[in-house]
Amino acid sequence: MGILKKLVSQTAIFGLSSIFGRFLNYLLVPLYTYFFSAAEYGVVSEFYAYAGFFSVFLLFGFETGYFRFRNKEQPEQDRAYSTALIFIVLINVLFISVIALIQQPLSDALQYAEHPEYVLSFALILMLDAIAALPFAKLRAENKALRFASIKIIEILIAVILSLFFIVYCPKAYAQNPQSWLAWIYYPAFGVGYIFVANLLASLGKFLLLAPQFKSMGWRFDWVLFKQMLRYSLPMVVIGFAGIINEMLDRVLLKHLLPYDNQTKLQMLGIYSACYKLSILMSLFIQAFRYAAEPFFFSYSDQNDAKSIYATVLNFFVIFCVFIFLLVTLFLDFFKYFVGEEFRVGLDVVPILLMANLFLGIYVNLSIWYKLTDHTLLGALVSVAGAALTIFLNIQWIPAFGYIGSAWATLACYSGMAIVSYLLGQRFYPVKYDLKRLLGYIGLGTTIFFAYQHLQYINTWPKGLLPATLLLLYILTAILFEGRTIKRLKAA
Repeated sequence: MGILKKLVSQTAIFGLSSIFGRFLNYLLVPLYTYFFSAAEYGVVSEFYAYAGFFSVFLLFGFETGYFRFRNKEQPEQDRAYSTALIFIVLINVLFISVIALIQQPLSDALQYAEHPEYVLSFALILMLDAIAALPFAKLRAENKALRFASIKIIEILIAVILSLFFIVYCPKAYAQNPQSWLAWIYYPAFGVGYIFVANLLASLGKFLLLAPQFKSMGWRFDWVLFKQMLRYSLPMVVIGFAGIINEMLDRVLLKHLLPYDNQTKLQMLGIYSACYKLSILMSLFIQAFRYAAEPFFFSYSDQNDAKSIYATVLNFFVIFCVFIFLLVTLFLDFFKYFVGEEFRVGLDVVPILLMANLFLGIYVNLSIWYKLTDHTLLGALVSVAGAALTIFLNIQWIPAFGYIGSAWATLACYSGMAIVSYLLGQRFYPVKYDLKRLLGYIGLGTTIFFAYQHLQYINTWPKGLLPATLLLLYILTAILFEGRTIKRLKAA
């Protein structure tokens, strides 16, 4: 029970900080969707979709490679950290140099010829974030969750404050007095570009706060270790790239495959992206869990009861994810105010995307088999297969069903990857997961959801009482079935 308490506590610290920080960040979504049109928000969504692909190549899988090769006994002499960081710095300096050279032609190709500064500012964000990923990984490996959390929160606070300044304050102040000092820093035609400026300055602030992690590294490059890390990490690039295809490609393809004019395409893209944000709670929990679980899985793998612990972790993970699914879907009439009225026509995708993210979380748990057994190439093949399915289904379904086709493609991809990963895991690193219980909780959650869809139209109870009752029913059922497990873990 002690090791589970440690995992829970680390997840709580990462989770609370992530939830608080990302909540502040996601408060920007209402700001953007209330102050910008769906088409304008589509521009931001498109850039962030491209950013996901570049972020994989700019990190080269060395974040996970660092966890695999770091010096646990003598962290002050950790050459894996310095070797990885030197390589990532060089790669990113090369990247920003190339972008600076082709800034205008690239902007023309993306149909933003009048705003080449969008491309350069976003490239700078990508560079700073990629270099910062290794110091953050070191903080995670050393269980310095509070420092990790504080830097993340400060970064997001900077982004929020600057977004409010540029998007809310500046337009009003400039309209009242165009000759004021704001004329030096604010240009109304820059529009959504100020979202990029706010995020760039926030990334710069984060980078400066991580300075101690750069000073203490020693700047030693071990060529032999580098080749080992590269062999291990390269499949992680494939995995990461395939993962970004699964997560982001729908937003890229929507702009090109929807049968509408360019303005309408951007509008549809903005609606889909905004509604995607309503899966925030599931995404936050999975991210917080991943931050805490990845170093935990590696460090605990040598223990005799490791596989039993991994099975228990997945069981409680699914229970909590189904709870989040029900919380959002049963109270969607409340969560819908998170986005502007123009965007709410896309709310039908929310339950589908929440369930897709649930299966993504299951896949994150199951994927430990290839990381612990060094079968990263097989893991890469699973991700590539998922990416191929994502591409195929989006091409087939977007022209026919619009953005709801993208949502179903995401669900099909993540559920398929979870199934394949489970089957391969049982071959190379067998863990006795309780499939009946896992599928039972997912089935119970979906049954409650569909029951609510019918009962809400004939319900005569006060507003909010029916969803609260159904959610309570799920919680009591989970407690009933897991009571013995909890008692056994406490006694251990």
